[in-house]
Amino acid sequence: MPPCRDLSSILLRQHVSLSLSLSEIAAAAKEMEPPSTEAEPLILVRKDPSGVAHIVINRPRSLNSLTRSMMVDLAGAFRSLDADDSVGAIVLSGAGRAFCSGVDLTAAEAVFKGDVKDEESDTVCQMGRCRKPIIGAITGFAVTAGFEIALACDVLVAGRGTKFIDTHARFGIFPSWGLSQKLSRIIGPNRAREVSLTATPITAEMAEKWGLVNHVVDADKVLTKATEVAEAMLRNNRDLVLRYKAVINDGLKLDLSHALALEKARAHDYYDGMSKEQFQMMQKFISGRKSQPSSKL
Repeated sequence: MPPCRDLSSILLRQHVSLSLSLSEIAAAAKEMEPPSTEAEPLILVRKDPSGVAHIVINRPRSLNSLTRSMMVDLAGAFRSLDADDSVGAIVLSGAGRAFCSGVDLTAAEAVFKGDVKDEESDTVCQMGRCRKPIIGAITGFAVTAGFEIALACDVLVAGRGTKFIDTHARFGIFPSWGLSQKLSRIIGPNRAREVSLTATPITAEMAEKWGLVNHVVDADKVLTKATEVAEAMLRNNRDLVLRYKAVINDGLKLDLSHALALEKARAHDYYDGMSKEQFQMMQKFISGRKSQPSSKL
């Protein structure tokens, strides 16, 4: 996880070049919102009647840098929504111009010296345990811890101009939320080594080309597209969506032969455990879907 109290001030003070122009940094600082007159939760949760839940990292004046308490609240939000039967999919986004700029440097000691083995308050651990599909709506910057949170999503939608940056090596912070292992499995080890060891940003367009990002759209369309993806999932059999996500993710931890065996075993368990009534419901669902328009995705 990275330190990032305030992306613009850190980069300028340290004279660190991450292939971000000073004009971009200045624009980010300029467009930060003025202080709010009312205290707002730093992690916002909203549930739509459709079954899509929205989690928003809400600290735009600091480019959504994370404190320890924010990480705990974010982990709790995923845990709570996972247990909520009215929720079928989750869209994760950041308020303002950045998705998440990493860990707040003023809170770094509490983060790095805290109880790192406490899985209940571990954001990425709870995202990994969440049965519901998580769609990341990424705009602006996703820096180190923010990059790791993005990698914990199941689908990524990024705005044009978005940059994914790993600054672990730059600041001497050892990764602990999976970036060193996940990125290489997605974009390939050679690309991942260059990205992480040089702290080179990945643009949204390059991320899409490399298979890291599913969709690249205009920045003001990111939330709309992410919500459309979530709603498309909810038009399917919700129980099977959860089971399908689980077998894909669990299979990725195995070699192909064992992953295929896992799929076969879970298929047998699924059909063996299906009652006559459930089988009839499945047939009815299939019959009803034949008259529905196909998904736009």
